[in-house]
This record gives sequence, structure tokens and C-alpha cells, in this order.
Amino acid sequence: MSNASLYDPIAIGDLTLSNRIVMAPMTRNRADEQLAPPLIAAEYYSQRASAGLIITEASQVSPDGVGYPATPGIYTDEQVTGWRRVTDAVHKEGGHIFIQLWYCGRISHPSLLPNNATPVAPSAIAPEGDAFTYEGLQPFVTPRALATDELTDIVAQYRHAAEMASRAGFDGVEVHAANGYLLDQFLRDGSNQRDDQYGGSVENRMRLLNEVLDAVCELWPAHQVGVRITPENSFNSMSDSDPQGHFGYFVDQLNQRCLAYLHVLEGDMMTKSASVDYRMLRDRFDAPYMANNGYDLARAKNALQNGDADMVSFGVPFLANPDLVHRFAHNLPLNEADQETFYGGDEHGYTDYPFYQEPETKTA
Repeated sequence: MSNASLYDPIAIGDLTLSNRIVMAPMTRNRADEQLAPPLIAAEYYSQRASAGLIITEASQVSPDGVGYPATPGIYTDEQVTGWRRVTDAVHKEGGHIFIQLWYCGRISHPSLLPNNATPVAPSAIAPEGDAFTYEGLQPFVTPRALATDELTDIVAQYRHAAEMASRAGFDGVEVHAANGYLLDQFLRDGSNQRDDQYGGSVENRMRLLNEVLDAVCELWPAHQVGVRITPENSFNSMSDSDPQGHFGYFVDQLNQRCLAYLHVLEGDMMTKSASVDYRMLRDRFDAPYMANNGYDLARAKNALQNGDADMVSFGVPFLANPDLVHRFAHNLPLNEADQETFYGGDEHGYTDYPFYQEPETKTA
């Protein structure tokens, strides 16, 4: 048992977070034509600066990493300028903010990529379903398997993005190795059927993530770098033959790096089921463990009290409640989220969710 509370401070490297309630990364598809955050993104994120930590929406590390329309990047000067507005606004409100570094891999479409390129992956295995494009839904194509000598450039793109994130004023970075995107595609054997040094054994399948982390940690101290993983999430046609064993190994290796935190989507976001023993993974990681996937206030409190997590990240509740920390602390009702405005659009469903106001009392 643990006596930790959601409202207790927690140290992440040199940072002291005011509480353990984290704003999870959420794609909002509102980037401008240069794939920079829009002007109103500064208001959106600063409204939520009472979170112990904000993790931004996933942001591609290069034009080759794009997988959806209107998602922001972190590889050009214009994007740095846009993100600098965001970090300045969050810091002005006393908050802390990490950016999530992203490369979509096979979860993309030629129309989204430079020169109409074929999306890349560890192996030429097409995901099921459709890609989101500017022209609407289009079937996923069979990706091109990356040649071994191309992976050095992938790593270099992450390094460049990490450098740009520093220029943009972030407090740290989160490497997105989850949810069926490129690094996760390499980690799991359902999508990685390579026979070179990047496929086969767990050591080989983790090689690209290790190389990315080595590169990122040349720019950032390890204690300002987090990693997100999803051992059994089936989203984006993902599978693994032994998530407990394989991710136990991955967590053991990550533990040696003295990272800021490990961010784990527990179970399957599609079915809400879970078969992995996440307490075992949590016990194998010495730095803060951040739990995610459909947590509500009661479940989050129990997770901290039982020692199952050190922090909990919330997605939709933060989207609809900029003052979520205050509402949780005082057991106040939550705004309902408008799913029609999750992806794309303007300030509606983005910066116009109300802060809690006490009902007016009528006087005689």
C-alpha cells in the first residue's frame, strides 16, 4: 500500500510537479498550413496548465512521419515558433509541458507524404481499415519495408526534433513508442517480421527504440525524457505473441536509462480488456510510472493508494474540463465532451469548454 495522493507533488528529474494528474496526449487536427500549432493552441494548453504535467498531442518528427491531416510537427522554424507560444503560455500559468515525438510509419497514406511516397514500416504488412486523409477516408496501402541503412536517417529525424523541442521551450520530451505507430511497429512481432538486426529477437526489435533514445538523450538529460508504450493495444491492427514477456524485457531495458517516467496505456483501448499484469511492469520500473486508459477519479485514487501507479494521465476528461484538477479535488461535476469537435475545427470544442462556476443562489 501507498499513501500517495493525486494531489501530492512528485519529482521528475529536476522538475517538481504540483500534482500527479497528467493531461494525456490527444490529437486534435488543428495545425495550420505549415503544420504548426494554431494561435489558439496557446490558449488551449494554458487553460489546462493546472495539470501536474501536460503532454502535447503527438507531433511528427519530420514530413516523412506524417500520418493524419493537420497534425503539428516539430522540425521547422515555423513550428518551433508556434510551439514557443504554447510553452510560454503554459509556463506563465505555472505549468510544465512535454512534447510527444511521433513517426506514424504504416499508419499513413501516400497523399499525406512528400512526393506521394509509400508509407514505411518494419515489414510490408498492411494494416486493416482506412487512412484519414484530406480527401476523406482511403484504404491503407501496403507499406514499404524500411531498408536497414534507412534507419540511421529515422534516428537522425528524432534527434533533430528533440533539438527543435529544446528551442521551443519544452520541459522535456516523450518518445511515442505506442498505439501502432512506427516504433511500436518495430517492438511487436505481429508487425515486425524482419530477419536483420532490427527483427526477430526482443533485443533486435527494441534496437530502433534504443537508438532513438540514445539520439534524443544527446540533446536532453534522460530524466527529462519519457517513453510511452502499449503492450496489448490492438488499435491500428497491432498484435504481439507474448506481450507480458516481451514488454517485461522492454521495461527492464528502459529502467536502466533513468528516464523521467514510463507512460503505459494499460490494456486495449478498443475492447477495454487487459490480460497483462501491469503491476509486474510497474514493479520493474524504478522511476515514476504513469498509468493511462479510461481512468476515472475513483480508479486513479485507488491506483496511487495501492502503489499501482505514481501518476495517472487523463485524455477526454481534460479535453472537456480545463480545470479538471480543481473539479477532481472538490468532487465537482464534469463537463460532457463533444465528440463531434474532437478532430479538426476552430475554437468550438477546443478553447470554449467552461471552467466550473458555483451556481448562483437566489435570495428572497
